[in-house]
Amino acid sequence: MEKFRKYLAEAIGTCVLVTFGCGTACAVGCDSAEGSGYILTALAFGLVIVAMAYSIGNISGCHINPAVSLAMLIRKQLTPVDFAGYVVAQLIGSAVGCVILGIVFGFDCGFGANQIQDGWLYGSVGTALLVELVLTFVFVLAVIGVTSREGNSAAAGIVIGLSLTLVHILGIALTGTSVNPARSLMPAIFAGGDALSQVWIFIIAPLAGGALAAVAYGFMDKSGEA
Repeated sequence: MEKFRKYLAEAIGTCVLVTFGCGTACAVGCDSAEGSGYILTALAFGLVIVAMAYSIGNISGCHINPAVSLAMLIRKQLTPVDFAGYVVAQLIGSAVGCVILGIVFGFDCGFGANQIQDGWLYGSVGTALLVELVLTFVFVLAVIGVTSREGNSAAAGIVIGLSLTLVHILGIALTGTSVNPARSLMPAIFAGGDALSQVWIFIIAPLAGGALAAVAYGFMDKSGEA
């Protein structure tokens, strides 16, 4: 029953992330040239993390992101069974969020799906992979760092939420900012087309970035204790 509670919390948290984050992108757009919609979308994703961290964080840790869960698995803060359960729950939550978006905005709304954006990346898959790896590395490093000390618990949700906002401010114009395979996979499936053909980028790169952050932090933390 305890595991089920954790998985349910992860599903609810990811559903809220997709509903409010991707939903804001559907409602206001996130074209960097327009400005306001771009910032609102970045803030929406960050504020969701703040809200969920202080509501479900004490139940599941509020990963709501397979890249974060993978980092915690590498750091041995999550068992392989729980890792699998978290990821399945996150994908289910993301799918439910997409259904909500489809009902509200119509099933042709695009679902805030990630794609390589025109302009800066010039359609470069390699650059998109690098961008997502770097963005995820920075975000997951912040998650690990702020949650690794009990004294930071009061501020952890705010720090993590602001970190997600930060990476969105840079990344929306480049890839739409994924840093989260669950946030990307289900919207891509619902949207189809180019989003679905490119979704592998937003699975592989965030997982690699999360893993790299876990390894890098482990190395730095041990060096600091020496």
